[in-house]
Amino acid sequence: MSLTPEQKAEIEEARAETRQTLRPVAPALEEILYTAIPVLDRGFVRVVDYMGDDAAVVQAARVSYGRGTKSVRGDEGLIRYLLRHRHTTPFEMCEIKFHVKLPIFVARQWIRHRTANVNEYSARYSILDREFYTPAPEHLAAQSTANRQGRGDVLEGAEAAQALDWLKGDAEQAFTHYEAMLNETPAGETVDPDRRGLARELARMTLPLSTYTQWYWKIDLHNLLHFLALRADSHAQYEIRAYADAMLDVVRRWVPVTCQAFEDYAVGGAHLSAAGLDVVRRMLAGETVAQEGSGLSAREWRELMALLGRD
Repeated sequence: MSLTPEQKAEIEEARAETRQTLRPVAPALEEILYTAIPVLDRGFVRVVDYMGDDAAVVQAARVSYGRGTKSVRGDEGLIRYLLRHRHTTPFEMCEIKFHVKLPIFVARQWIRHRTANVNEYSARYSILDREFYTPAPEHLAAQSTANRQGRGDVLEGAEAAQALDWLKGDAEQAFTHYEAMLNETPAGETVDPDRRGLARELARMTLPLSTYTQWYWKIDLHNLLHFLALRADSHAQYEIRAYADAMLDVVRRWVPVTCQAFEDYAVGGAHLSAAGLDVVRRMLAGETVAQEGSGLSAREWRELMALLGRD
């Protein structure tokens, strides 16, 4: 993980200062507030602010005063009911703001979730550091033969070495050309006084998608859970899944009751189509059901059988 000296100082200063508040806080999240959680080789995720907790979800659902009118067990039951039946509005009452450092190609996947407030580092205004993502050997995989947007077997030997050399070499060369075109250092000092540098907004075009960028990302709990349901899934690309896994750990600290319900129903649960549910009912009744008479396509059938552990 790469933090600038300025960022480290900012984090240390923020964590050294304590404040009294009448607002509800999540003690487990307070323990890691502002702290950078490492992701990938140079990335991180850190929480810089949040609003609400499990009780805020309950309060919104009941439109009650204070921190709720029922027992903790009753609150848990209500949260699980809300999530199970997709009553989403109460979860929108909680918000969280992250500072994330991530490769640009991950950011381009991430930004597809258009339900957050985002402010990204500007390469028109500032110079990007020479930092790019290099996959670990176990993540250098060939193209999947069954999935056009997935990975297959891990590359080994000369194939892996060649791919890694190209990834590193191309990125290094791109940054060398980028810095030369700018004709200035990150501190704003001119390298060659007799030559004008290319505009930053143009020079950045040469940089690879593996370049690290940073942003502040603020989102409500409902939309964050939707993001995690997709990006922490085993079918998601490894790199964005690594960020989602780190953020899921944050959510466990922030709203533990909500997170447990989310993991039970959204992550560990499943949704069946009407035809799929009919197949399950017929099987439970003792009927032998085949794909041909199920009303499911071959792919739907394979997915259902895998879900039921009958693949």
